[in-house]
Amino acid sequence: MTPILEISNVSKAWKGFTLNQINLSLERGYIMGFIGPNGAGKSTTIKLMMNLIRKDSGSIKIFGLDNSKHELDIKNRIGFVLDENHFYEELTLLEMKKIIMPFYRNWDNQAFGRYLKEFDLPGKKKIKDLSKGMKMKFSLAIALSHHAELLVMDEPTSGLDPVARSEFLDILSTIIQDENKGVFFSTHITSDLDKIADYIAFIDQGELILSASKDQLMDYYGVIKASKEFLTPENRKHFIGIHENQFGFDALVEDRKQAIRQFQGKLQIEKPTLEDILIYYTRRNRHA
Repeated sequence: MTPILEISNVSKAWKGFTLNQINLSLERGYIMGFIGPNGAGKSTTIKLMMNLIRKDSGSIKIFGLDNSKHELDIKNRIGFVLDENHFYEELTLLEMKKIIMPFYRNWDNQAFGRYLKEFDLPGKKKIKDLSKGMKMKFSLAIALSHHAELLVMDEPTSGLDPVARSEFLDILSTIIQDENKGVFFSTHITSDLDKIADYIAFIDQGELILSASKDQLMDYYGVIKASKEFLTPENRKHFIGIHENQFGFDALVEDRKQAIRQFQGKLQIEKPTLEDILIYYTRRNRHA
């Protein structure tokens, strides 16, 4: 089956920053979390996907179509949810819907009404009077009401309170049960992806550091905590992004099972979170 999103050897150079040879692939029915520190290249990658800026090299295919040659067709099948919405704040949800719907050939008014009810959104309320969580749900309702097959999200949960974030993630988990859809979820809030992501791509300083299933990452990597006596030059070769303090150190290892065999119970080795992986790799890259 053709991937819903395929980014191949894509590069883009700015003054002082280069997105270098990015390769990503997402199948239908899955959520890919796209993580990295601020300035890593997440938003640049999304802008390239949406053809808002031109790539220097490589190819981007969405639904098997070149994203620049078939831009209009592709955007009719994509739902885009941003950290900040760009709606007319003085309009009600229903008034805003009337402005948006002519842009989409597959707009479904019945679906829109259904999503307003499901998401508990007041159609006659002005957008400026909505909470941020409600604005995010409205953006999602718009995306789903034209039967978007690929949802592209750029920091959608940033600034939401824990209850609103949990509600938003529950909605996404339900949506992805439709195996015809895919979700590309860019964020720096890795705990959201611990809950819902199937795949993780990690970018830092314009370089794709890793891309794998979340389960593979959680099973493969490990976090070591030990006293400084184990921080020998030989052992350092196996550690990623070491953090030292007066009592000892902690570090990431790429192969947890190998580390367990190597140190034979002498060190505490735990499963990492996605945040651990991001922090340790970023720490290593900053000190390389």
